[in-house]
Amino acid sequence: MVVHPEFVPDPSLSREEMERMQGEIARAAAFEDDLGFDPATVGVAGETPGADQATLGGNGDRPLVAGVDQAFRGDEAVSAVVLTRGGEVVERATAVEPAAIPYIPGLLSFREGNAVLSALDALDREPDLLLVDGSGRIHFREAGLATHVGVTLDLPAVGVAKSLLCGRPRRSLADPLPEGARVAIEADDDVTAPDGSVIGYAVQTRQFDSGDRHVNPLYVSPGHRVGARTAADLVLACAAGYKLPEPIRLADAYADEVKRGV
Repeated sequence: MVVHPEFVPDPSLSREEMERMQGEIARAAAFEDDLGFDPATVGVAGETPGADQATLGGNGDRPLVAGVDQAFRGDEAVSAVVLTRGGEVVERATAVEPAAIPYIPGLLSFREGNAVLSALDALDREPDLLLVDGSGRIHFREAGLATHVGVTLDLPAVGVAKSLLCGRPRRSLADPLPEGARVAIEADDDVTAPDGSVIGYAVQTRQFDSGDRHVNPLYVSPGHRVGARTAADLVLACAAGYKLPEPIRLADAYADEVKRGV
Protein backbone atom coordinates (compact mmCIF):
# COMPACT_ATOMS: atom_id res chain seq x y z
CA MET A 1 0.00 0.00 0.00
CA VAL A 2 2.95 2.35 0.55
CA VAL A 3 3.19 4.82 -2.34
CA HIS A 4 5.86 7.11 -0.88
CA PRO A 5 8.42 4.97 0.99
CA GLU A 6 10.56 8.05 1.59
CA PHE A 7 7.92 9.20 4.10
CA VAL A 8 7.68 5.98 6.13
CA PRO A 9 8.32 7.10 9.75
CA ASP A 10 11.90 6.54 10.86
CA PRO A 11 12.18 6.90 14.65
CA SER A 12 15.99 6.83 14.42
CA LEU A 13 16.01 10.32 12.89
CA SER A 14 16.97 13.32 14.96
CA ARG A 15 14.21 15.69 16.00
CA GLU A 16 15.44 18.21 13.44
CA GLU A 17 15.31 15.57 10.70
CA MET A 18 11.80 14.51 11.75
CA GLU A 19 10.58 18.10 11.60
CA ARG A 20 12.23 18.57 8.21
CA MET A 21 10.45 15.46 6.91
CA GLN A 22 7.15 16.81 8.20
CA GLY A 23 7.71 19.96 6.18
CA GLU A 24 8.22 17.82 3.08
CA ILE A 25 5.09 15.80 3.85
CA ALA A 26 3.02 18.97 4.25
CA ARG A 27 4.23 20.24 0.89
CA ALA A 28 3.27 16.90 -0.70
CA ALA A 29 -0.17 16.88 0.95
CA ALA A 30 -3.32 17.99 -0.87
CA PHE A 31 -5.63 19.84 1.52
CA GLU A 32 -8.45 19.90 -1.00
CA ASP A 33 -11.02 17.37 -2.20
CA ASP A 34 -9.64 14.58 -4.39
CA LEU A 35 -11.63 11.71 -2.93
CA GLY A 36 -12.52 9.41 -5.78
CA PHE A 37 -16.05 9.02 -4.37
CA ASP A 38 -19.05 11.21 -3.60
CA PRO A 39 -18.77 12.34 0.05
CA ALA A 40 -22.56 12.37 0.26
CA THR A 41 -22.49 8.56 0.08
CA VAL A 42 -20.62 8.29 3.40
CA GLY A 43 -22.83 7.47 6.38
CA VAL A 44 -23.21 5.07 9.27
CA ALA A 45 -26.44 3.24 8.48
CA GLY A 46 -29.58 3.34 6.36
CA GLU A 47 -30.17 6.42 4.26
CA THR A 48 -27.37 8.94 3.97
CA PRO A 49 -28.54 12.56 4.17
CA GLY A 50 -27.75 14.45 0.97
CA ALA A 51 -27.19 11.36 -1.14
CA ASP A 52 -29.30 10.32 -4.12
CA GLN A 53 -30.68 7.07 -2.71
CA ALA A 54 -31.54 5.76 -6.18
CA THR A 55 -27.85 5.73 -7.09
CA LEU A 56 -26.57 3.98 -3.96
CA GLY A 57 -27.87 0.50 -4.65
CA GLY A 58 -27.15 -0.68 -1.09
CA ASN A 59 -24.00 -0.61 1.00
CA GLY A 60 -21.97 -2.28 -1.76
CA ASP A 61 -21.83 1.04 -3.63
CA ARG A 62 -20.65 3.05 -0.65
CA PRO A 63 -16.98 3.81 0.00
CA LEU A 64 -14.89 1.77 2.41
CA VAL A 65 -14.15 3.93 5.44
CA ALA A 66 -11.40 2.84 7.84
CA GLY A 67 -11.33 3.96 11.44
CA VAL A 68 -7.81 4.01 12.86
CA ASP A 69 -6.98 4.19 16.56
CA GLN A 70 -4.05 3.37 18.80
CA ALA A 71 -3.42 2.13 22.30
CA PHE A 72 -0.22 1.44 24.21
CA ARG A 73 0.89 -1.69 26.01
CA GLY A 74 4.08 -0.92 27.85
CA ASP A 75 6.58 0.19 25.22
CA GLU A 76 4.48 -1.14 22.34
CA ALA A 77 2.09 0.76 20.08
CA VAL A 78 -1.09 -1.18 19.35
CA SER A 79 -2.83 0.00 16.19
CA ALA A 80 -6.32 -1.12 15.27
CA VAL A 81 -8.18 -0.60 12.01
CA VAL A 82 -11.88 -1.25 11.48
CA LEU A 83 -13.05 -1.11 7.88
CA THR A 84 -16.69 -0.15 7.42
CA ARG A 85 -19.08 0.30 4.53
CA GLY A 86 -22.28 2.21 5.20
CA GLY A 87 -21.78 1.66 8.92
CA GLU A 88 -21.32 -2.12 8.60
CA VAL A 89 -18.01 -3.68 9.67
CA VAL A 90 -16.47 -5.58 6.78
CA GLU A 91 -12.94 -6.21 8.09
CA ARG A 92 -10.66 -5.63 11.06
CA ALA A 93 -6.88 -5.67 11.36
CA THR A 94 -4.32 -4.89 14.02
CA ALA A 95 -0.57 -4.54 14.40
CA VAL A 96 1.81 -4.11 17.31
CA GLU A 97 5.10 -2.29 16.88
CA PRO A 98 7.70 -0.94 19.32
CA ALA A 99 7.10 2.66 20.40
CA ALA A 100 10.68 3.62 19.67
CA ILE A 101 10.51 7.21 20.91
CA PRO A 102 8.69 8.85 23.84
CA TYR A 103 5.64 11.01 23.34
CA ILE A 104 6.69 14.38 21.91
CA PRO A 105 3.96 16.87 20.94
CA GLY A 106 3.94 17.22 17.16
CA LEU A 107 5.95 14.04 16.50
CA LEU A 108 3.27 11.44 17.22
CA SER A 109 3.56 9.82 13.79
CA PHE A 110 7.18 8.81 14.48
CA ARG A 111 6.05 7.09 17.68
CA GLU A 112 3.07 5.13 16.35
CA GLY A 113 2.97 5.65 12.59
CA ASN A 114 4.65 2.36 11.74
CA ALA A 115 2.06 0.43 13.73
CA VAL A 116 -0.69 2.25 11.81
CA LEU A 117 0.93 1.45 8.45
CA SER A 118 1.36 -2.22 9.43
CA ALA A 119 -2.29 -2.53 10.50
CA LEU A 120 -3.50 -0.96 7.25
CA ASP A 121 -1.21 -3.24 5.26
CA ALA A 122 -2.81 -6.26 6.97
CA LEU A 123 -6.21 -5.42 5.43
CA ASP A 124 -7.36 -7.49 2.47
CA ARG A 125 -9.06 -4.43 0.93
CA GLU A 126 -7.79 -0.90 0.46
CA PRO A 127 -9.86 1.80 2.18
CA ASP A 128 -11.32 4.68 0.21
CA LEU A 129 -11.04 6.96 3.26
CA LEU A 130 -9.09 6.96 6.51
CA LEU A 131 -10.51 8.50 9.70
CA VAL A 132 -7.51 8.69 12.02
CA ASP A 133 -7.49 9.33 15.75
CA GLY A 134 -4.96 12.16 15.64
CA SER A 135 -4.33 15.48 13.94
CA GLY A 136 -4.12 16.23 10.26
CA ARG A 137 -3.40 19.80 9.20
CA ILE A 138 -4.09 21.10 12.71
CA HIS A 139 -0.42 20.63 13.49
CA PHE A 140 2.59 22.90 13.94
CA ARG A 141 4.01 21.89 10.55
CA GLU A 142 0.65 20.84 8.98
CA ALA A 143 1.72 17.19 9.10
CA GLY A 144 -0.01 15.35 11.92
CA LEU A 145 -0.51 11.58 12.02
CA ALA A 146 -3.41 11.64 9.52
CA THR A 147 -1.37 13.70 7.05
CA HIS A 148 1.73 11.55 7.47
CA VAL A 149 -0.18 8.30 6.91
CA GLY A 150 -2.41 9.72 4.17
CA VAL A 151 0.50 11.08 2.12
CA THR A 152 2.62 7.95 2.61
CA LEU A 153 -0.22 5.79 1.25
CA ASP A 154 -1.70 8.49 -1.03
CA LEU A 155 -5.15 7.85 0.45
CA PRO A 156 -7.78 10.41 1.46
CA ALA A 157 -7.39 10.92 5.21
CA VAL A 158 -9.01 12.98 7.95
CA GLY A 159 -7.56 13.71 11.37
CA VAL A 160 -9.92 13.55 14.36
CA ALA A 161 -8.36 14.82 17.60
CA LYS A 162 -9.86 15.19 21.07
CA SER A 163 -7.82 18.28 21.95
CA LEU A 164 -6.57 21.30 20.04
CA LEU A 165 -2.83 21.03 19.36
CA CYS A 166 -2.44 24.47 17.81
CA GLY A 167 -4.34 27.12 15.86
CA ARG A 168 -7.11 29.39 17.12
CA PRO A 169 -10.88 29.00 16.95
CA ARG A 170 -12.59 31.66 14.86
CA ARG A 171 -14.91 32.27 17.82
CA SER A 172 -14.81 31.30 21.48
CA LEU A 173 -15.47 27.69 22.43
CA ALA A 174 -16.05 28.56 26.09
CA ASP A 175 -19.78 27.83 25.80
CA PRO A 176 -21.02 24.38 24.73
CA LEU A 177 -21.80 24.04 21.03
CA PRO A 178 -25.08 22.52 19.85
CA GLU A 179 -24.93 19.13 18.17
CA GLY A 180 -23.96 19.45 14.51
CA ALA A 181 -22.24 22.82 14.96
CA ARG A 182 -18.75 23.60 13.70
CA VAL A 183 -16.31 26.43 14.31
CA ALA A 184 -13.38 27.10 11.99
CA ILE A 185 -9.84 26.69 13.36
CA GLU A 186 -7.41 29.19 11.86
CA ALA A 187 -3.63 29.04 11.59
CA ASP A 188 -1.80 31.23 14.07
CA ASP A 189 1.87 31.92 14.76
CA ASP A 190 2.41 28.31 15.87
CA VAL A 191 1.42 26.92 12.45
CA THR A 192 3.40 27.07 9.21
CA ALA A 193 0.25 27.77 7.17
CA PRO A 194 -0.46 31.44 6.34
CA ASP A 195 -1.98 33.25 9.31
CA GLY A 196 -5.77 33.06 9.23
CA SER A 197 -5.93 30.01 6.92
CA VAL A 198 -8.70 27.57 7.89
CA ILE A 199 -6.82 24.41 8.87
CA GLY A 200 -9.78 22.53 10.34
CA TYR A 201 -12.91 22.76 12.44
CA ALA A 202 -14.11 22.19 15.97
CA VAL A 203 -16.99 19.78 15.27
CA GLN A 204 -19.77 18.95 17.72
CA THR A 205 -20.82 15.38 16.96
CA ARG A 206 -22.89 14.92 20.11
CA GLN A 207 -24.34 17.10 22.84
CA PHE A 208 -26.44 16.52 25.96
CA ASP A 209 -29.91 18.02 26.14
CA SER A 210 -29.37 18.98 29.77
CA GLY A 211 -27.43 22.12 30.67
CA ASP A 212 -25.85 20.36 33.65
CA ARG A 213 -23.18 18.65 31.56
CA HIS A 214 -21.79 18.94 28.08
CA VAL A 215 -19.62 17.20 25.50
CA ASN A 216 -16.52 18.94 24.16
CA PRO A 217 -16.06 19.17 20.38
CA LEU A 218 -13.68 17.13 18.28
CA TYR A 219 -10.97 18.89 16.31
CA VAL A 220 -11.23 17.72 12.71
CA SER A 221 -8.69 18.56 10.01
CA PRO A 222 -7.79 17.40 6.52
CA GLY A 223 -5.00 14.87 6.33
CA HIS A 224 -4.62 14.36 2.60
CA ARG A 225 -6.85 14.70 -0.47
CA VAL A 226 -9.66 16.21 1.61
CA GLY A 227 -10.64 19.84 2.13
CA ALA A 228 -11.29 21.21 5.61
CA ARG A 229 -15.04 21.67 5.11
CA THR A 230 -15.48 18.21 3.60
CA ALA A 231 -13.47 16.68 6.44
CA ALA A 232 -15.98 18.12 8.91
CA ASP A 233 -18.90 16.91 6.76
CA LEU A 234 -17.50 13.37 6.68
CA VAL A 235 -17.02 13.18 10.44
CA LEU A 236 -20.56 14.42 11.08
CA ALA A 237 -21.89 11.90 8.55
CA CYS A 238 -20.15 9.11 10.48
CA ALA A 239 -21.49 10.20 13.88
CA ALA A 240 -23.88 7.66 15.38
CA GLY A 241 -24.89 9.04 18.76
CA TYR A 242 -21.41 9.00 20.27
CA LYS A 243 -18.70 11.64 20.46
CA LEU A 244 -16.32 9.72 18.20
CA PRO A 245 -17.32 8.98 14.60
CA GLU A 246 -18.39 5.36 14.40
CA PRO A 247 -15.36 3.93 12.50
CA ILE A 248 -12.95 5.42 15.07
CA ARG A 249 -15.17 4.41 18.00
CA LEU A 250 -15.09 0.82 16.76
CA ALA A 251 -11.33 0.98 16.23
CA ASP A 252 -10.89 2.37 19.75
CA ALA A 253 -12.81 -0.58 21.21
CA TYR A 254 -10.83 -3.04 19.06
CA ALA A 255 -7.50 -1.52 20.12
CA ASP A 256 -8.56 -1.94 23.74
CA GLU A 257 -9.45 -5.59 23.08
CA VAL A 258 -6.03 -6.24 21.59
CA LYS A 259 -4.30 -4.38 24.42
CA ARG A 260 -6.09 -6.54 27.00
CA GLY A 261 -5.46 -9.71 25.02
CA VAL A 262 -9.15 -10.44 24.52
